[in-house]
Order: sequence, then structure tokens, then C-alpha cells
Amino acid sequence: MNKINRSEFLKTSLKAGSLMMFNQLGGPLLSYATDTNYKPGQKDIELLNRLLAANDIKVATILKSDKQSSGRGLGQDFAFLASAYTSQGSKYYHSSSIIPALEKLASVLQEHQSADGTLNFGNLESPPDTAFLLESLVPGAYILTKDDSPALNNVKGEIKKFLLKCGEGLVTGGVHTPNHRWVVCGALARLNAIYPNQRYLNRIDDWMGEGIFMDKDGHYPERSQNYGNVENNSLITLGRLLNKPALFAFPRKNLEMVYYYMEPNGDLVINDSRRQDQWSSKSIMAFYLHYRYLAIREKNGMFAAITRFIEQMEGFEKEVMDNLIYDFLENPLLQEQLPVPSKLPIEYEKLFTTSSLLRIRHNDTATTLFGGADWPITIASGRSNSPNFFSYRKGKAILKYMRLSSSFFSMGYFYSDGMKKEGNKYVLYKKLEVPYYQPLPKDKRKPDGDYKLSPSIDDRFWNKMDFSNRPVSNVKTLETKVTLTDNNGKNELNFQVSGPSGVYVTIELCFNEGGKLTGVVEGENDNTFLQSGEGTYEFEGDKITFGPGTGNIKMIRGLEGERYSTHFGSLRTKGMHVYLTGVTPFNHTLKFS
Repeated sequence: MNKINRSEFLKTSLKAGSLMMFNQLGGPLLSYATDTNYKPGQKDIELLNRLLAANDIKVATILKSDKQSSGRGLGQDFAFLASAYTSQGSKYYHSSSIIPALEKLASVLQEHQSADGTLNFGNLESPPDTAFLLESLVPGAYILTKDDSPALNNVKGEIKKFLLKCGEGLVTGGVHTPNHRWVVCGALARLNAIYPNQRYLNRIDDWMGEGIFMDKDGHYPERSQNYGNVENNSLITLGRLLNKPALFAFPRKNLEMVYYYMEPNGDLVINDSRRQDQWSSKSIMAFYLHYRYLAIREKNGMFAAITRFIEQMEGFEKEVMDNLIYDFLENPLLQEQLPVPSKLPIEYEKLFTTSSLLRIRHNDTATTLFGGADWPITIASGRSNSPNFFSYRKGKAILKYMRLSSSFFSMGYFYSDGMKKEGNKYVLYKKLEVPYYQPLPKDKRKPDGDYKLSPSIDDRFWNKMDFSNRPVSNVKTLETKVTLTDNNGKNELNFQVSGPSGVYVTIELCFNEGGKLTGVVEGENDNTFLQSGEGTYEFEGDKITFGPGTGNIKMIRGLEGERYSTHFGSLRTKGMHVYLTGVTPFNHTLKFS
């Protein structure tokens, strides 16, 4: 009989849809004893074999590298190595080359540990950052506990010593943000599954006694895709390890909402986030494990379909197959076949009233309108302050965002005061009032002129003028109204800006970099202007047409306003920028198709 090498065997198995059980090829099927809802079922052998093959490549890289991982990467490396060592189908199964690497990682972790059990990965001596590290490290340690190889005795002892000390830090340590509470609880639940300790459970009960907030649309308090992912992960962990199925209701509702935040290519809308990801990007791929787990556990066809969609996304191998084997070994429900997927909606109009965010989709054409920034606008984590109120996609052609600014007292970008639906139209609106100040009343005056440092009534600036006690006069008003009408994927936006005459108005469009613009006039610093007629943006055969233009004024200074300019700040992002400019009274309709 001809011999076949391992890589050829895997390829053959995948093509043939091999039914070889993963516990023969890829190691033990593991389960926490407390996961009482787990029912053995048919395994997804093809997926599990792909995970095993990818992990062997990852482990080879770790063993050859001269560079030591840092932060959470230490926990992940430990889990990758543990997965390979304990998996019978891995070429590293019970390999002596793994033991020194595991022992070194255990030693490095102990060197970084503070006296109170926490680590300095991220923030100083941070309980929540320690908990984030344990999300991968504890599964790795758990996987090792199920292997009886005497060669593991030392590393098991050292990693237990480290983890028990971490536990001490988590049962007494504090947090910074809403999601940190559940991350700490999730880490304690994992520790309790290996090293049972009533103090871990008491601390979980203490944190969870505060209650879990979720609004009626499915947002957690931070309204963040990044931290929604974190909270889903923590609550699913708590639900399955502590046998608290009621906790699954929160991630289920959030995941139902997240689908409607998804662009046709898998990107997630982040306009309404209250955290740093309102300035970045996030993919639905980050939610893969959560969709998969609840799809299987609850026989949820919609979640199964989303899971299948993610598996077809570009980058799935790198983001999931290369990184998550220890999650599958730790949680056997993930190893099972998905239920029959249902048909996902690709034609919908959804208004999320709690954050004033509208999503409209017509197959591969998607529209987002946002009017839910937190007033007063404050530059701080925990506040929604993105001025990106509109985006539009047709296939691969992407308008990342639209903004509107005016020169009205350097108030900066337009932020709507919510959103209203009027018939088949959606309306954003804001009225700005900027006063001049009168002398202080005589009973409020001080001979030394040392008045309270306070913000101006319009929140533009601060000064020692005791603004709240001053009468005002000469109040100037600017009203901005943006109305969206959708016609089967073709959008019309009408802009009405009224107030003092001669106020400069600037509409800013930012298209995804790498495309081709036509119909625009070149300006300085890679800026372009749509002065008349229509413009087009094309990317890999897909095209967005927009217009008409607004004339030849080129006023694009100080768009962010005084809050930013006084500190030399900028909100400009990467992309291909097109500007349409005018003056008040301003009334213009801009069409996208």
C-alpha cells in the first residue's frame, strides 16, 4: 500500500468530505462538566480538520520565531501549543518540542505578573486586561488538564500557580468600562471550571447584581460593535459554564440586530458607537463563534445562514481558521454541524430608534443615515460624536461617509438632534443658537474679577466669565435640515440651511481609497470639488453617480470647528474627498444612484 503524507491526507479528506471523527484525527472532544445543555451530535469534520491543519502551521511559526509574543498574544500562543500537543492528528501530538515552549510561556507570564495577580498588558496592573488575557489562556490550560502525559506535569503546575494568582486579582480588582464587568465575570467562570472556588462565583454574583443593560434595539450601553462582541463572548461563556441559559437572551438579541448593521460585504456600520470604533471599522467575522454557538444550540436558521456567510468571506481562513482552534476544543458544541440555514433578508428598511440609525438595503446597494450623536457634543470615550451622518454602497463602490459643516461661529460639523420619519422620508434636524453676552448683574460681580471658569452657553469654549449668570442678546440662529428619500436604492438628500445670509456651507463626501473619480475639479491636498453636473466614483466595475454640483466656492477650512481647531485637531480620514460648497440661504438636492 502506498504511503500518503499528512498534508495530502488532509486535502483528500476535505475533498471527499471525510467522516473520520475529530477525536481520532484531531484530539479529544472536550467539555466542561458544567455545560449541561451540551448534547453530542454530528461533527463538522471538514471544519475541524481545517482548524487542526491551520494550527499546525501556526505552531511551526511559534516554535521557529525568535520574537516573544506580548500581551494577550502570550495566552493565545499557549493555547495554540496546548491544542497541538493534545490533538492526536497533529504532527506535534505529544512532541517534546512543545514542552519547553509551554514552560517558557508560563515563566514569562509569571515574570509579568504583579504582586496582586494582575498584569500590565494595556493598563497598569489591570484586572480587566488580565481577564482579556485569560480568555485564551484558560482554555489552553483546560485542554492540558485533559491530557495525562507526565511530561506536562511541570507546566501544569506552573500555569496553575499563575492562574490562581490571577484569580486573586480578579476577585478583588475593579474595572473601567461597562463591558469590563462581564469580561472579568467570564474569566472567573472559566477559572472556576478548572479550579472550583466559591469566591469566584460570589464575585460573579456581585458584579451581575448590577444588572445587564440592553436597549430595545439590542445595543449594550457602549453601542459599540467592538465591545458588543466582547459582551456577547462573556455572556455566552457565563451562560454555558454556569448553566444560566437566560443570559443567552442578550447576545441573541444583539446578534439579531448586528445582521442589519452589516453591509453586503460583511463590514459593520459603526456610526452610532460610543467608543473608539466609531472612527474605525469592524467586520461581522468577529462574531463568528457567537453566531455558530447559538445557531447550533438553539437550531437558529438565521444564525446558521450568517455563519455560512461568514465562512465564505475573504479572510475567513486567516481570522478564524488560523486563530480559534482552542475555542472549538474547549467548547464542543461549536464542533457540531450547523442546522439548516434560512434565507437571509437582503431587502429591508430598518430604523433603530434608540440610536436614530437607519439602514436600507436593496441587495448589494445599502444606505445608512445617522442622527443619534450624544448631546452636548463632547470629545470623550463613551460619547457618540461622529459627524458621519450618511453612507452609500453599490457593490464594491463605497461612499464611506458624508458630513456637513458651516462657518457659523466656528460651530463645526452638523450633528442632528435625532431622526424623524415623515411619510416615506427621513429627516435630520438641528437648530443652533449662538448668543452675545451682556454685563453680569450687579449682585453677581466681584471686585477682583475672579469669576467662575465655565463653558459658554453654546459649548464652543470656556472662560472665566461666569457665563451661566450673564444675560444674553443678539442671538444668532442657524437651522439645518437634511431629508433623505429612498427610491429602490436611488437616494435623494435635500439640504436646507437657513439663518444669517452669507454663511459658508460645505458638504463633504469621502469615497473609499483606490477608486476613480470623474466629473470633479482638482484642488489642493488631494481634495476635489463637484462644481456642476454629475460626478462618478468607480471601483472594480461598480459605480456611484452623484450630483449635481453647487458652484465654484471652495471653502473647506475649519470644518471640524473650534472644539478641534483650538487644539490643532483634525477629523479628516483616509479616502478620496469631494466637496460641494455654497452659502446661506442654502437649498440643494443631491442625488445618488
